[in-house]
Amino acid sequence: MIIARVVGSAVSTVKEGKLVGRKLLVVQKATPENKLYGEPFIAVDTVGAGEGELVFVAEGSSARLTESTLDAAVDAAIVGILDSLELNKQTTFRKE
Repeated sequence: MIIARVVGSAVSTVKEGKLVGRKLLVVQKATPENKLYGEPFIAVDTVGAGEGELVFVAEGSSARLTESTLDAAVDAAIVGILDSLELNKQTTFRKE
C-alpha cells in the first residue's frame, strides 16, 4: 500500500457496470513527511475519504480485493484514512 493525499474528485456518468455508484477520487502519492510527489491518479474510494485527507491506497490486483471492488476493473482503491503516522519514533502526521 502507498500513502497518498486526496487532491480532487472525478465524475464519470458512463463507466463499467461494477463501477456504477462508486466514488472516484484523485490522489497523489505522499511521503511519510506529507510531501506530495508524482502524478495524480484516480482511485476508487471504499472508505468515505474526502478532499485533503491523507489515505492509504492499494494498487494493482490488491485493489480488486475489497468488498466493493471485487472483480471490478480497478487499479487503485482507497482502503483507509490515516489518523496519524509515526516514523522512527517521530510523529510525521496527525489528523486535525
